[in-house]
Amino acid sequence: MNTIGHFIDGKHVEGKSGRFADVFNPATGEVQAKVALANSAELEEAIANAAAAQPAWAATNPQRRARVLMKFVDLLHRDMDKLAEALSREHGKTLPDAKGDVIRGLEVAEFCIGAPHLMKGEFTEGAGPGIDMYSMRQPLGVVAGITPFNFPAMIPMWKFCPAVAAGNAFILKPSERDPSVPIMLAELMLEAGLPEGILNVVNGDKEVVDGILDHPEIQAVGFVGSTPIAQYVYSRATANGKRAQCFGGAKNHMIIMPDADLDQAADALIGAGYGAAGERCMAVSVAVPVGEETADALMERLIPRVESLKIAPYTAGDDVDFGPLVTGQALERVKGLVDQGVKEGATLAVDGRGFSMQGYENGFFMGGCLFDNVTKDMTIYKEEIFGPVLSVVRAKNYDEAIDLPMSHEYGNGVAIYTRDGDTARDFASRINIGMVGVNVPIPVPLAYHTFGGWKRSGFGDLNQHGPDAFRFYTRTKTVTSRWPSGVKEGAEFVIPTMR
Repeated sequence: MNTIGHFIDGKHVEGKSGRFADVFNPATGEVQAKVALANSAELEEAIANAAAAQPAWAATNPQRRARVLMKFVDLLHRDMDKLAEALSREHGKTLPDAKGDVIRGLEVAEFCIGAPHLMKGEFTEGAGPGIDMYSMRQPLGVVAGITPFNFPAMIPMWKFCPAVAAGNAFILKPSERDPSVPIMLAELMLEAGLPEGILNVVNGDKEVVDGILDHPEIQAVGFVGSTPIAQYVYSRATANGKRAQCFGGAKNHMIIMPDADLDQAADALIGAGYGAAGERCMAVSVAVPVGEETADALMERLIPRVESLKIAPYTAGDDVDFGPLVTGQALERVKGLVDQGVKEGATLAVDGRGFSMQGYENGFFMGGCLFDNVTKDMTIYKEEIFGPVLSVVRAKNYDEAIDLPMSHEYGNGVAIYTRDGDTARDFASRINIGMVGVNVPIPVPLAYHTFGGWKRSGFGDLNQHGPDAFRFYTRTKTVTSRWPSGVKEGAEFVIPTMR
């Protein structure tokens, strides 16, 4: 049985707590590894090493720090297949999807190579008699990231790449469900030239999370996960004087107008709704066709597509649509929500609950489910399912359709399919959602923009990656400077003003 420990001060470290969590192979249902769950002493060791290493790293000029990320990008390309296979083995997603997971993180690393420009401050000459004024962006010190199981490569890189590029040291607490890839990323950063102690990976559960949130050395915390935990992390971190950016759940709608290309819309819904078995915070889980004719025509296209989805382990080839859910517990939760949808009166047009794959009967597989006639009061509409389930909510008109995402508690992503520019422009302007797609089903911004939801999908003032990341991981110091020549003698008792 493989045992996975921690990565502290540039070295693999065995767990000392005596506590472990199972790491499953989702395709077979078998335990393939044990991951150590750190105690407070192990976390303390990682933080102490980070704090010791950080000042010298902060003093390293930004261009040299950026060169580490240049090399890191090269190493990610070199080890792409190795990383994707390890990711798929523990998460269950297909190999092409696993590579996409790595690449979306790699793109943020590429953006962070521009750290020297992003770290520049401002300068004003002659702000007063003989006075110059300038601002500097300086690292916070030791910062931390708590990242989820569904993107074990991408989201850790979204966190640590800008943090270390800005001169911070980083404590990463990844998901214990798929812990191998985060440690592999830390190894590659070390190989790329990152000093020991700047990026530490500490596996653990709530004990480590609470330790991070309470530790006085940690200046900022980034989190991605469910909304209740995001709110908990944000509240506890900020109560302890830390910066926090915490991203939670989602219920992403896609509105299909009567003038939309329905074949294109159906293709988009299949990929966005069922890719990665629906275990994405940007998955489309609610389709909103406008008008009965649009709804009927859309269902006519969706039903055979959902029924013909290819579900298999990642080893079955690149044409697999999606694989298993991450754990048996996740599978039972999704099935329970489908049961609840049937009980509350939704029409289950395609039922994937009974899916079983020969030779993988103990795997965490589930077929695609498609609901019709879902209403706002149903549990399957209100809650994030995080599985291969798409709900169709029929709307009579555009105003009724746009009210659905507007009034939902989550505000992560939303999309509209239409050929009408006026409708698209009105939608993009009015909608109270953080990321908007116009004929784009999964509107995840590219690395040089920022990623973040609104309402109960996001807690904090700044988003992930893009320019916001450098604002989050640095603080501004402003210097007002005057040299002695020409300075009059005598004290002044009036607050300084521009004269």
